[in-house]
Amino acid sequence: MAAEIVNPRSDSSTGHEGADEPFDPAFALHRGGKMAVQATVPVRDKDDLSLAYTPGVAKVCSAIAERPELVHDYTWKSNVVAVVTDGTAVLGLGDIGAEASLPVMEGKAILFKQFGGVDAVPIALATTDADEIVETVVRLAPSFGGVNLEDISAPRCFEIERKLQERLDIPVFHDDQHGTAVVTLAALRNAAKLTGRTLGDLRAVISGSGAAGVAIAKFLLAAGLGDVAVADRKGIVSRDREDLTPVKRELAELTNKAGISGSLETALKGADVFIGVSGGTVPEPAVASMAPNAFVFAMANPNPEVHPDVAHKYAAVVATGRSDYPNQINNVLAFPGIFAGALQVRASRITEGMKIAAADALADVVGDELSAEYVIPSPFDERVAPAVTAAVAAAARAEGVARS
Repeated sequence: MAAEIVNPRSDSSTGHEGADEPFDPAFALHRGGKMAVQATVPVRDKDDLSLAYTPGVAKVCSAIAERPELVHDYTWKSNVVAVVTDGTAVLGLGDIGAEASLPVMEGKAILFKQFGGVDAVPIALATTDADEIVETVVRLAPSFGGVNLEDISAPRCFEIERKLQERLDIPVFHDDQHGTAVVTLAALRNAAKLTGRTLGDLRAVISGSGAAGVAIAKFLLAAGLGDVAVADRKGIVSRDREDLTPVKRELAELTNKAGISGSLETALKGADVFIGVSGGTVPEPAVASMAPNAFVFAMANPNPEVHPDVAHKYAAVVATGRSDYPNQINNVLAFPGIFAGALQVRASRITEGMKIAAADALADVVGDELSAEYVIPSPFDERVAPAVTAAVAAAARAEGVARS
């Protein structure tokens, strides 16, 4: 008798310890995983089989061997991204390891599909060595049209991304850095517009000098921000500090034109913008010391660096990383459309111009609806992904990195 086929989601238990555990919808949803592979062609009979597999597949293989660029037309490569992690900086959980990171990587993959129409494969690596990660991804690259680096701790993430960009001719994008930066810029553009200012009029302070903080600082400056100071656990990253890593030394050369030294609280006096990507809590008096019509983007999850109730006392625009408050700075607004646009034109890489185009497109979606409670669109706004995709594709062509 044939064995019964059981759907892994049909198990009635919902906890992870047994029947006595209280119902937990998170475990119920994750049972059996959140993904599956689905065929796009039927295999109903021997004729289908002979086309989908042998002997028909041999013709396609031979054609690709003669003309390698045909792989984009006759395989899924042109629309599939590798979501790569080593599990060292997973959400707010930290270094939890490769296997424990898989639920997050699966989640990232389904967001790629849901919001950008892009297929994605989670790849959790059993190494934290930067060179081993690079070599592994380089060897996997023929199967993919792009690489999304995810939840890899700083400062290794900078080196890994740089080396992969140097060695591969497909887009490599560390979303924790650049996705966050793109959405932040979009929200900041609209906040400035709302209050009658430009980016060049603003001085910002960033709490956090990890992957997101460094990327946001560099990106905002490239987009025309007036000035930005970045704070780590020891205070403002400034040229007079002797304890800086190479990454922070470079950051000190690029940022803090005002020459501020000392604490985050010192830097916030008279500042126009606070951007939090670090966790911790900013004292209310420091928020109160900011300039009139300030912006507070407190993006730590689940606890923002400045509670929205406090921020609203002093700031003209408040944003968080949470979905239960207005103005959510959410990477899902950026990465699906960015990759969709890059893959659409077979871009060899993702440029600064493509990222700025993505941010501008995001900001433009808000349009005439702009208000203090709405400086950035919802991830569920159906206009977002098409707008970002089109803008990124156009920018890739303009910058000469498109191949179709």
